[in-house]
Amino acid sequence: MDQLVIAGKAYSSRLLVGTGKYRDFAETRLAIEASGAEIVTVAIRRTNIGQDPNQPSLLDALPASKYTYLPNTAGCYTADDAIRTLRLARELLDGHDLVKLEVLGDPQSLYPNVVETLKAAEVLVKDGFKVMVYSSDDPIIAKQLEDIGCVAVMPLASLIGSGMGILNPWNLQIIIDRLQVPVVVDAGVGTASDAAIAMELGCAAVLMNSAIAGAQHPVLMAGAMRKAVEAGREAFLAGRMPKKLYQASPSSPTSGLIGS
Repeated sequence: MDQLVIAGKAYSSRLLVGTGKYRDFAETRLAIEASGAEIVTVAIRRTNIGQDPNQPSLLDALPASKYTYLPNTAGCYTADDAIRTLRLARELLDGHDLVKLEVLGDPQSLYPNVVETLKAAEVLVKDGFKVMVYSSDDPIIAKQLEDIGCVAVMPLASLIGSGMGILNPWNLQIIIDRLQVPVVVDAGVGTASDAAIAMELGCAAVLMNSAIAGAQHPVLMAGAMRKAVEAGREAFLAGRMPKKLYQASPSSPTSGLIGS
């Protein structure tokens, strides 16, 4: 079976799903189940996973025995803030070291601050974290993050929550071709075709939240995304036919025609 391998662990699903923006934890659970995702991201600053014992915990809806939690630093705008947040997450999750680093540049665009991201990545890797990192689609930055020791690089397709899809497939292709660690499209996916395109390009996986949680029917969309990621991966492995500009090619043989 063609599996996704991150930090030495294999996963059957290549769809990673966020846990925010749903109506309640019940809808979160149904959507995650429909998606088939095994890795779920959680914003430590926004979601209760034990910080408040008097409130419902996401861990009750999505048990850590069934899912791999990926704590993220959503809402952090400095390296120090992100580092502090992930150290807290490691305590809350009993030493869990697989994390998603994101350091944002401003609250309007939520575009990554790559300078602060690089700083935080260096500290976290030295501190023993297995860092999956949200970044711009700059191939040079992506390679630097790999060289630091990040276990996966996660370039945006377009702005977080925008649903605009993949705006620069050429940069993504360069990143995929140059990096050895998994490249995971993160942010901007809006519908199933966006996910399929990312996988057809050769991405190792796709991470999304708003595209599912913001759909009119989140559980139905989660199932659609599951199928899209699987289809896109199979198409990539199959190897598409070459594009032929200004040249048609009949789908049936031209020799041995009846009556010729």
